Amino acid sequence: MRARIRGTEIYFDIEGAGLVPDGGRMVERPPAFVIHGGPGGDHSGFKPGFGPLAGRLQLVYFDHRGQGRSARGDSRLYTLDENVEDMEALRVHLGLGPIVSIGTSYGGMVAMAHAARFPDSVSHLVLIVTAAHAGFNARARAIVAERGSEAQKAVCRQLWAGELDTVEKLRHYYDVMGPMYSRTHDPAAAKASRDRGILSPEALNRAFAPGGFLQSYDLRPELGRITAPTLILAGRHDWICPPEFSEEIHRLIPGSELRIFEESSHAIRADEPQKLIDAIAGFVVYKRRT
Repeated sequence: MRARIRGTEIYFDIEGAGLVPDGGRMVERPPAFVIHGGPGGDHSGFKPGFGPLAGRLQLVYFDHRGQGRSARGDSRLYTLDENVEDMEALRVHLGLGPIVSIGTSYGGMVAMAHAARFPDSVSHLVLIVTAAHAGFNARARAIVAERGSEAQKAVCRQLWAGELDTVEKLRHYYDVMGPMYSRTHDPAAAKASRDRGILSPEALNRAFAPGGFLQSYDLRPELGRITAPTLILAGRHDWICPPEFSEEIHRLIPGSELRIFEESSHAIRADEPQKLIDAIAGFVVYKRRT
């Protein structure tokens, strides 16, 4: 499905019913936006892993502008601020009230900014393996220098130089970096997931290349405006958004909860999938009752 909003076309997909029978009544399941990372990826990496959440939530997946199945356009608009405005416009387009917002990695950055700028639009906020400012780049460089192979160091230099400018180069990057993204890296499963997805190098470079917006963004001054109950999930062994960045977010969002997954790197959904689903579902259900 496609929504024409803000001068572009955003692809979205829905999993799970919004209204379900429960004995002699119909019960609404809360809508949840599932926000993908990258930039340069798409929503397909969450399927089928997040599917079990559809038993409690109506999941709305979508691709950021210029990525996945959404329309391409002026790459100068492939930015965090535009993605935040697109997300809010999609919520309004779908006629939804406050949503459960689930953002992973770059998607967590979008979710944080959206919850700060549109606090009445978010009922619950779940931030997975993310960071609130550009300092994660320097820390990730240091971790790769310490723990990475020569091949991994080489592709990371390409990432921060803006040289991953073709789909083939971007696929090679993920092939090489797979063992750092996931402690349980399965090359065949990772390849199948990538083959199902659509990679968008232009969006990635708009963020990470020299002068890219992820080299200078800082959401920390905004985090105190977030009013939604917030759950922050981090991987102990994450190389690109290390847990200290989640700890910082936890300090800055009033009343937030933090959980660190001890056996996970950046891809908690691959390393500890059931624990991730249980944490999200339990948080949303508990907070609805309290």
